[in-house]
Amino acid sequence: MRLLVTGGAGFIGSNFIRYMLTRHPEMDIVNLDRLTYAGNLENLRGTDQGPGYRFVKGDIADPRTVEEVFGAGVDAVVNFAAESHVDRSIRDPGIFLRTNVQGTGVLLDASVRYGGWAGKGENSFFLQVSTDEVYGSLGPDDPPFTETSPLDPSSPYSASKAGADLLALAYHRTYGLPVVVTRCSNNYGPYQFPEKLIPLMVTNALEDKPLPVYGDGGNVRDWLHVEDHCRALEMVLFQGRPGEVYNVGGHGEKTNLEVVRLLLKHLGKPDSLVSFVKDRPGHDRRYAIDPGKITAELGWRPRYTFEEGLRRTVDWYLDHRRWWERIKSGEYTAYYREMYEGR
Repeated sequence: MRLLVTGGAGFIGSNFIRYMLTRHPEMDIVNLDRLTYAGNLENLRGTDQGPGYRFVKGDIADPRTVEEVFGAGVDAVVNFAAESHVDRSIRDPGIFLRTNVQGTGVLLDASVRYGGWAGKGENSFFLQVSTDEVYGSLGPDDPPFTETSPLDPSSPYSASKAGADLLALAYHRTYGLPVVVTRCSNNYGPYQFPEKLIPLMVTNALEDKPLPVYGDGGNVRDWLHVEDHCRALEMVLFQGRPGEVYNVGGHGEKTNLEVVRLLLKHLGKPDSLVSFVKDRPGHDRRYAIDPGKITAELGWRPRYTFEEGLRRTVDWYLDHRRWWERIKSGEYTAYYREMYEGR
């Protein structure tokens, strides 16, 4: 199999490439990534020298680049490439529409023109990796989202991902493209860019800086370790049914404040580092996702409890201080000040 992974220098994409190269050393993987602020080839150091791996710097929204990649042969696509931070989508929605919607459309078009996938076997898929945020927000007593829950996105980011999902599924119905969509809950683990909650709080705590928590800290998220997510994607890639949506959740609902206090406890840092800041506009109160379908059909279950996964993640950031110290400089510093200081 020749697998095209888009956005493979980002957090989940790089973990997926590492996972697949370990599990399937016979596989050829092409990593197409534009290397935006969150793309980092250091995430793949140590795994990027093998004969089965090739990196192409390029934009999924650029038809010429995508056609060149497909022209060399592609058996399956896993599309991670996306702008993914809600706060940034509020500042500049246009970037999210271009990458998340238009870019996905370019990939789908190339898949139809160059794929010829009907004769390539049952493992030839276009796997669209999405998010539980497309479903919107839940009340405190609402049941978790299922694959049949209506889409009700709250931010430009989640709206752009919902649009990409629907476009991908439309290509399945219109062109017969073997599309599968996965929607995951909040991922955490190694190599996550420190604008996201857990790496931001861990790295700030290690520097004895304030930990900026939105609102009252009561927003609830379902947490999924990135390795459990990679296993789910592997199963969907080899066993999923075209035209289907699979929710991937970690059975790990926690409020943001609970998460922050757990990692402070693990680091031996005081709760006094917590600093409550003005909430973001349209902040969804609760996400929760029901992974019953992928469990029943494919046998997937998360292996990590949240407490174990968080402990391993905190330890990774302790052991890889140089990795995140290089990131938390320059443009990141200016962005951080704009987002959190003075709120």
